[in-house]
Amino acid sequence: MNRKKSREVTMKLLFESMIKGEDYKTILDDLRESNEKEESTMELMGMKMEEDPEDTSLDQVDMGYVINMMKNIQENEDMLDEKIKKYLKGWKINRISKVELAILRLCTYEILFEEDIPERVSINEAIELTKKYCDDKSKNYINAVLDNIAKEVKGELS
Repeated sequence: MNRKKSREVTMKLLFESMIKGEDYKTILDDLRESNEKEESTMELMGMKMEEDPEDTSLDQVDMGYVINMMKNIQENEDMLDEKIKKYLKGWKINRISKVELAILRLCTYEILFEEDIPERVSINEAIELTKKYCDDKSKNYINAVLDNIAKEVKGELS
């Protein structure tokens, strides 16, 4: 399974959840239904999923990771937001874009709770997602926020 792609799918689903105001179960059900429709359409067109240049199939996605992350991020949303707010210098959490907030929540959760994922990996993946989905200025402050959260965690553990 591809962790990078799984992380990206999770970020997109977190964003969708914020936009629609729906819980993770509804969002995941919608994803499964959408993927089934897409596979059916591709079959009708005589194409295999891997021929799709966007490759939106879930074949390479670790759905266990996605489900676990969606559930746990939603359950810990208030605590994650408090941690993020602590390091937002000159910004309020309701003023940042929902895509940026999805990235911050995902990677903050990984830093705090996913011990098998090194902090540096989470931060680097967050920066890659930011480069892909946000404007150029966002990567600096997202990097700073996540770096400070990682430093705080290391300080608490020592």
